[in-house]
Amino acid sequence: MDKKVCLIMTPSAFLSDQRVFVSLGALKVAAAMEEKGLRVEVLDLSGTVNYEEVLCEYLRETKPVTVGITATTPQMPAVAKIVAIIRHEQPTVRIILGGAHVTLINASARREKSPGRATVALRQLKDLVDVLVAGDGEKAIFVALGPNPPKLISADDPKSPLFLTREDLARLPWPDRELIDIGSYHYRIEGEEALSLVSQLGCPFGCGFCGGRHAPSFRRMRSRPIGSILAEIEQLHQTYGVKGFMFFDDELNVSPMFPKLLRGIIGLQERLGAEFRLRGFVKSQLFTNEQAGLMYEAGFRWILAGFESGSDRMLQNMSKRSTAEENTRCVEIARAHQLKVKALMSIGHPGESSATIQATQKWLLENGVDDFDATIVTVYPGTSYHDEAVPDPTRAGVWVYTRPNGDRLYSREIDWLAFSGSFYKGRPGEYQANVFTDFLSAEEVVARRDQVEQKVREELGIPYPQTVVQSIEHSIG
Repeated sequence: MDKKVCLIMTPSAFLSDQRVFVSLGALKVAAAMEEKGLRVEVLDLSGTVNYEEVLCEYLRETKPVTVGITATTPQMPAVAKIVAIIRHEQPTVRIILGGAHVTLINASARREKSPGRATVALRQLKDLVDVLVAGDGEKAIFVALGPNPPKLISADDPKSPLFLTREDLARLPWPDRELIDIGSYHYRIEGEEALSLVSQLGCPFGCGFCGGRHAPSFRRMRSRPIGSILAEIEQLHQTYGVKGFMFFDDELNVSPMFPKLLRGIIGLQERLGAEFRLRGFVKSQLFTNEQAGLMYEAGFRWILAGFESGSDRMLQNMSKRSTAEENTRCVEIARAHQLKVKALMSIGHPGESSATIQATQKWLLENGVDDFDATIVTVYPGTSYHDEAVPDPTRAGVWVYTRPNGDRLYSREIDWLAFSGSFYKGRPGEYQANVFTDFLSAEEVVARRDQVEQKVREELGIPYPQTVVQSIEHSIG
């Protein structure tokens, strides 16, 4: 374990700009390895147009013994290319693959009573690389680097010593951002340069479209101690001079300690003589006036919330556990405390129709949100829409998920290593749909989405996001 290890941050070609938010997962694993005295390098290929050339050059010059790759599901086509290059250039390199995709596929396969599509996908991953890591990677990486590791290391079990506890989160080092060119990333909150951080792991809710609902490492909530969060914010401010901070937690206000954290951030600014600008996600039905007032005082000027739909039937069908009325109340509370609201909406749920999409458009217009996304659902492994679907007996390559009320969602089979279509949170204006319902074809889902975006932006005066692809050309130097 004293040999050089390279961790690769995989490109995300489906994004219009890959140098906005730093992928912190690989940097957290790297920091844990460095703490144990291992030599680690990070090859950040995010937004690198010539990443295959860069990877070849790196392998020839550096000759690492082990390569670790972390990837979400949309990044898997790039992972397949990266692995092929490594096999060609350095056949003896041990390749470890972890991240969200492995975790979700493994969780889906565990739930199958007999071998199904998730089991097949897991076998495909086992054939692709030497070692798979499902779940938290900070402790599992040492098993993967050891002699004769198992093909699959599961840190996605709360009973496993590899599963991160709250105590682990208090002890483990912060992401080592010095391993990448942090200056090449650009994100601003109300004009202030900003960096991202994570204060808690996991979301306890069970939305049907959301990955990880059957994976404990994504479902079980684990919060960092407030002192650790404040210390990281202070370190980022002093090291990089930033005064903007994006919290990439699923929903900040799920934690009962959220008001205490906000008061701590207020006190930190008073001590430093600084004024921060913050941004983060909230759960609408848990949002309160106390939270909103403290958020504004702490420097929040924007909140983001996954309202998803203006139709109560759709909210029920996706197991959102909120209503359109509760979502409206969230907007009203935010507005009363001078917080701007970005509404995160999604289209293509079980039973979706022109009427339910019209309800979403109506809700957006009536609430006058400050910004919004309207994206099309992709049925990812690890979601209820995927894991609880069955083959459609009338159409080959199509799966159907059925709600208790009879509403259905159909999805086309996807080869995740080869799929080059659009993804949830992909580029606006280039959407495709791999889902359809009894009321809307895939093409109609796209058309209705486009109509909603055009109408809401025109009436509310919300400009379209910039879609110019921001990329870089890289060299080892």
